[in-house]
Amino acid sequence: MLTDGKLLLDYEVAAHGIGCHIRQCWERSAAAMGRHMLTHFIAEHRRRSATMTLTEESPTSTITVHPVAGHIGAEITGVDIAQPLDEEAVAAIKSALHRYKVVFFREQNLDHAQQIAFGRRFGELTYAHPHDDAPPEEYPEIFTVDPRRYEDRYGKDFREETRRRQYSYFTGWHTDVTAAVNPPAGSILRAEIVPTVGGDTQWTNLVAAYQGLSEPVQRFVDTLRAEHRYGGSERPVGDSIYARRVNDNLLVSVHPVVRVHPVTGEKGLFVNPGFTSHVVGLTARESRAVLDLLYAEITRPEYTVRFRWEPGSVAFWDNRATAHLAPRDIEHLHVERRLHRVTLIGDRPVGPDGRESELIAGRPFTADHQVVVGV
Repeated sequence: MLTDGKLLLDYEVAAHGIGCHIRQCWERSAAAMGRHMLTHFIAEHRRRSATMTLTEESPTSTITVHPVAGHIGAEITGVDIAQPLDEEAVAAIKSALHRYKVVFFREQNLDHAQQIAFGRRFGELTYAHPHDDAPPEEYPEIFTVDPRRYEDRYGKDFREETRRRQYSYFTGWHTDVTAAVNPPAGSILRAEIVPTVGGDTQWTNLVAAYQGLSEPVQRFVDTLRAEHRYGGSERPVGDSIYARRVNDNLLVSVHPVVRVHPVTGEKGLFVNPGFTSHVVGLTARESRAVLDLLYAEITRPEYTVRFRWEPGSVAFWDNRATAHLAPRDIEHLHVERRLHRVTLIGDRPVGPDGRESELIAGRPFTADHQVVVGV
């Protein structure tokens, strides 16, 4: 970043070990050094190290990070996250998360208490979900992802209702709880029961999606803000159980279309079909055209990774830099799929202009969130 005529670089160099930093301060002006030289250095290093397997030693484990796709995703081995982690292990996982946006662990077999304990090593946890009034007893942080549970809660027509509300190929892509003014910083999902076929989850790198836009489009979207609410542009209406639950617990916020990551400083797109209703200040036609352009960029296959779940698998993603796609390929099958999620309390997104997100309805999403049950 530029400060007082100096160029300050704080750049994580994965090739030298997770968590290793180069921190240099040049007294020369940015013009003298040449910003393009720095940009070229970082881009070239990222290109060369994108597929490198990295190992970090800690007193209790030897963590190895294996990249699994070109722009996003890595599998971490050599650590038992059901056990207490030392500071070095936590730092290594954080570093991998910030670099690869989503990290995967296999054969972990956590229970609710262990998942909560693991999550708390990375920050405070939210309540289960803004609409969930019945998390597992004694575990208010746990949100259970199970289609059968949704139907029990909201009725047999819930799945058909959500299908009707979704208007395009972009169906299902979302970033968790962006209707809140402080969306979760991260999400940790573990698999308990998964089908033998289907049910995979995909993630996309919102930083790469932003970087894939042309410079004029980047400058344009840097200035925009968008409203987020449950259902996005196709908000639930009528008198269904689900619509009443959403409206009784209304959450609406305005976020920057481009978010500056609070840790890495990277710019990333911060819109998603699951929650974004419209771009503020544009006509409905203009807003739809802009959002469709951005959604098409977000969902480009080269920015994504697909994860095959097994019982005991855990995915930990940076909710500030990713969107993910819930599986739709098993809806016609009579199979069981049950996963459990905890989310880290987030901060208010900040745009390139320094403006924070604005709360329109509801309140910040925290550990003491209260769900109104009006049905």
